[in-house]
Amino acid sequence: TNFEFPLFTKDQERVDILLNCTSRRDAAGSIVGVVGVGQDITERKQAECELERVANDLRMLIDTANAPIFGIDKDGLVNEWNNMARDITEYSKEEVFGRNLVDEFITAKYRKSVKRVLDSALRGQVTANFEFPLFTKNQTRVDVLLNATTRRDAVGNIVGVVGVGQDITERKKAEAEMERMAEDLRVLINTANAPIFGFDSNGLVNEWNIKAAEITKYAKAEVLGRNLVEDFITSEYKTAVK
Repeated sequence: TNFEFPLFTKDQERVDILLNCTSRRDAAGSIVGVVGVGQDITERKQAECELERVANDLRMLIDTANAPIFGIDKDGLVNEWNNMARDITEYSKEEVFGRNLVDEFITAKYRKSVKRVLDSALRGQVTANFEFPLFTKNQTRVDVLLNATTRRDAVGNIVGVVGVGQDITERKKAEAEMERMAEDLRVLINTANAPIFGFDSNGLVNEWNIKAAEITKYAKAEVLGRNLVEDFITSEYKTAVK
């Protein structure tokens, strides 16, 4: 039987021993003592302790990271779910472990695309900056920017995927608001009761609203990309307008 225990030297330094004890018998077979065969495993134990420390540090880093981190195994079942993932989705680690990430936490519209990214990672292909929505327990949408990385065991075999995300919900809302404002401005320009035109740094027309088209009888398609001064201003006024 292998039994681990510490010995201490004369100088009180610890030495870890792996011991195998065997009964010692006399010629008649009677037990008269014990023979112990030991192995100095001090360096191995130190290496194991260091690995455990690194693993604990990594666990702490993952759990307290200011970004949602999740993991799945080769079957797509959740096996990693850090504190930020919990806070964002309102699902605790206990609620998600062992459940299928794509089937149970991704809406039908995005399941195929998310599964494609995760399947690629399971084949060893890293995916960066992939956007998809997660939905909280209360069905609130959270937009996530995802990096999906292959997870491997000690000998290099693929065992799953780790996803590191960024909550970009507020950014997406801001982008949508800017897009709405731009569209409102576009409508305002096009329907204004005054001719509105624009040109770029080379003097080429890049804006021509409905009223400008009505007044000049030139459709937007006819003027866009043409030089405003050279093509639409008479020689008498070209210098002054330019």
